[in-house]
Amino acid sequence: MELSHVRHSSWIPDGESSFLSSKCDHKRFTRLRVKLVRCSTTLASSPGTLDLLSPLEQLTTAEPRPVLKLAKAFAPATVANLGPGYDFLGCAVQGLGDFVTAEVDEGVEPGKVRIKNITGDSGRLSYEPLKNCAGIAGKSTMELLGIKSVGLSLSLSKGLPLGSGLGSSAASAAAAAVAVNALFGSPLSKMELVYAGLKSEAVVSGYHADNIAPSLMGGFVLVRSYAPLHLIPLVFPSGKQLFFVLAIPEFEAPTKEMRKAVPQMIELKRHTANCSQAAALVAAILGGNAALLGEALASDTIVEPARSPMIPGMAAVKIQSMKQGAYGCTISGAGPTAVAVTDDESKTEAIGASMVLGFREHGNLRAGYSVHKLSKDGAKVVESLDF
Repeated sequence: MELSHVRHSSWIPDGESSFLSSKCDHKRFTRLRVKLVRCSTTLASSPGTLDLLSPLEQLTTAEPRPVLKLAKAFAPATVANLGPGYDFLGCAVQGLGDFVTAEVDEGVEPGKVRIKNITGDSGRLSYEPLKNCAGIAGKSTMELLGIKSVGLSLSLSKGLPLGSGLGSSAASAAAAAVAVNALFGSPLSKMELVYAGLKSEAVVSGYHADNIAPSLMGGFVLVRSYAPLHLIPLVFPSGKQLFFVLAIPEFEAPTKEMRKAVPQMIELKRHTANCSQAAALVAAILGGNAALLGEALASDTIVEPARSPMIPGMAAVKIQSMKQGAYGCTISGAGPTAVAVTDDESKTEAIGASMVLGFREHGNLRAGYSVHKLSKDGAKVVESLDF
């Protein structure tokens, strides 16, 4: 697939974000949090695994009845890690993402989910629900809701390349969770839906919330802890400009392989350096300081140096983007997508073109670029059908 220079393709309008955790029913949330503490403890000894046969605890007091026949949801792409924020910081961006349509289906066994259709994946994704990100998240959402009397079918439309470093699996999971929840009147908050998404992520790329949380909730999200799960939305001030220039090369970087490159032991001075840059990154987000955000994003001394050599041309892409005015550039998620940031929209085309040139001349890779703003809303229902 040849990527073209597209700006804000498949754009989905965003509104102002809200503090989603305040919508959570704290009695229900506490019950689920206790269960997730046990789950997280298990995962600590065997990372990347989750017992799919163990259902999530029901959060609703009674099984809700479906209020919609069909609900279609969109979930945005995400930029995880943001340099020194490895595995604990990510954000959602407008204009790229996945769609999932959930339908009440009399042909599906009650309490079950089936994958009805998949497009945009070149035939690579499984139709087996428990081997598909959307299927796992959809079934997990049904478990949280206590759905036992109806069956559902899901249709997935991939807008994100697989293994791109843009949270492809998380977008599928987030869209499925929101669509299924919407069928029953959206009784679960987005904060609660993160658990369904995490169950999906654990199977595909590991038990990490830095993609699924921002894809669902929007904006920047900091993952403070997993046991219990504690997510902190970081609000980038309205009125401040921030543009993400994403350069996507025709090269796949499987998350599991890229994780193997990350060093397990590091020097104390490198740890200290990364902690200070991560703190600066958070301060920059809250202060709306794009220049400081870019500088901190480009200052990872642990993960990026280990992964960059595995992405042909990445080092040159970083240098060339900053020569064209980007405040900083790093690897998006596990790569191979490179992300550069600026607050000057007039510079985005030159930055993007330089990144594409860097991949071509120094990595022998074809690439395309696109320019995006922060997605403040995250996943949302875009279409529905009543009975």
